Amino acid sequence: MSDAIIYLDPTSPLNLQSQIRQKLVDAISSGSFPPGSRLPSSRKMASQLRVARNTVVLVYQQLTDEGFLVSRERSGIYVADAALDGKVRVEPNTTRPTSIDELDWPQRVKRAQADIRKFDHPSNWQQYPYPFLDGQFEASLYPIAAWREATRLSLGVRDVNQWSTHNDDVDDRMLIEEIRTKVLPRRGIQAKAEEILITVGAEQAIYILVQLLVDATVPVAIEEPCNPDLREMLAQRGTSLIHQAVDADGLLVDDNLNQAELLFITPSHQVPTAVTMSMERREALLEKARQFDFLIVEDDFENETNYLGSQHPALRSIDSENRVVYVSSLSKVLAPGVSLGFMVAAPELIKAARSLRQLMVRSPPLNNQRAAAYFLSLGHYDTYMLRLSQIFQARWIALRDALNYTLQQYSVTTHSQGGTTCWVRAPDGVEVGSLIAEAAKRGILLEPVSHFYAFSDNTQNCFRMGITSLSVDRIREGVEKLAELIRNMASGHLENLQDATGDQVIGDQLQDLFSGNTLLSKTVYEDPFSIEMRPDGKMIGKAGYRDEDCDTGEWWVDGDKWFRRWNRWAYAETVGYFTVVEGNQIKMFNDQYQKIFTAVLYQGELVDQQVASKSGPESAS
Repeated sequence: MSDAIIYLDPTSPLNLQSQIRQKLVDAISSGSFPPGSRLPSSRKMASQLRVARNTVVLVYQQLTDEGFLVSRERSGIYVADAALDGKVRVEPNTTRPTSIDELDWPQRVKRAQADIRKFDHPSNWQQYPYPFLDGQFEASLYPIAAWREATRLSLGVRDVNQWSTHNDDVDDRMLIEEIRTKVLPRRGIQAKAEEILITVGAEQAIYILVQLLVDATVPVAIEEPCNPDLREMLAQRGTSLIHQAVDADGLLVDDNLNQAELLFITPSHQVPTAVTMSMERREALLEKARQFDFLIVEDDFENETNYLGSQHPALRSIDSENRVVYVSSLSKVLAPGVSLGFMVAAPELIKAARSLRQLMVRSPPLNNQRAAAYFLSLGHYDTYMLRLSQIFQARWIALRDALNYTLQQYSVTTHSQGGTTCWVRAPDGVEVGSLIAEAAKRGILLEPVSHFYAFSDNTQNCFRMGITSLSVDRIREGVEKLAELIRNMASGHLENLQDATGDQVIGDQLQDLFSGNTLLSKTVYEDPFSIEMRPDGKMIGKAGYRDEDCDTGEWWVDGDKWFRRWNRWAYAETVGYFTVVEGNQIKMFNDQYQKIFTAVLYQGELVDQQVASKSGPESAS
């Protein structure tokens, strides 16, 4: 053979030796190097591939030891005659059956194909500059070094002997113990080993529970909106669904739940609105479950990561009757590659779930389970979750602040306390479908929310923005570009300076208007805030129902514009506005004459911040 037919890829993650081995095995398997054929000498192959001769020698030696190649003295290296033994040789079939002979597969399939409405993000989402997508993770978030160490330890001789000889329906004892002693206590849950089952992700745990606990006779309550996959699983079982509304405190607990025998809920960060269920609502739900004897499946897919308030315990941790089934996974970032979730429930239910799991996949790969156990035991999980929490907190607050700064006049977000998403309502006159399409043309990826709803008229013209897929330094710029697009799309439905009702205030009148008075309004997430403007040019800002967030700054008048600069809020940047007064309402417009800010003018200093929550104009929302 005079010419090499293998080529090395300089961008391949494999080293040169592995690439050469891979290419040779592929060539032998495909028949390019048939049994009995002679390979180029190691010297010639190395010259053709421009690699060191020893690299080729090592590959030839490995393949000879494994039976792919044979060395014939004074003759060279040949493909072994038995290299393809056991491989069925089939001549390619160039004929296709006629339409008469083709099987009617739709008639053979006994269960209708699930018609789940989903949002399919672009496969090349990484190439967009502003991918505000939840559940898509940039590569820098994955703990490569820590997972490599855990995997290396799981492949030790003793460990391999342990996990490779287990019964195929038994979980790794080391992982069970690590989850029991390290993961669950973070959520306030105490559990015995027999109360824990490992699953192939949290999704399999939910599927198993649906199969075990639901049939056509069982009324099931779900959140509205909720995960469309769950809604489809339940529909496949023929159950009647109770669609329970969600507000700022989570799932509503009312008489609609009285007929339910089972409830699926995401209390930590509701899917998809991201609101956290209040402690009062959690206690009321458990009391309702006791009173009407229904079970609760708690999907803690994201754990609880609250950045603005204290953590709430898991529902199972405050359940005294063992009626809450807890479902979670090790991490959303780890999940796509490792696919390990778990459920915590009464031993009797775990036993039934294990039997059903055995019919499906036996058990999740035990080598992955052991690697995850080492990942936990070495402290990598705690370190990793702390790092993720810090990263996501910075990104989430950056998104929240950017929305408040640029879209306070134009949209409303849910009053969530953390997580990885913001739920945003677009202003009147901006249709979300058109907004998402136009935003994508500008490199901004948003997620529609209609697929989360069972009833499309509940969507309220909303969309979601996630923070797992882009770094903190790109968030503000992306939101500003989105705000510009929204303002342009809403221009025909909102006032501008030229056609604003009321009177424009200019010059010295601006000084008299603001001096010693207070502006009252609401943030984009509907918290009240006030701006007290003292005669000496000082500003005092207070936000929240208990003045949780405060800042100071300066205000002044220059020409026909009112200017302000905060020490911390609004990026501490100087901004000027044109001002229009209509009654006690103040409207402020930017240099493009677009309305940016609306507030109520309160005469004098604000004594009680609670006044702000009652005085904000409807248009400020």
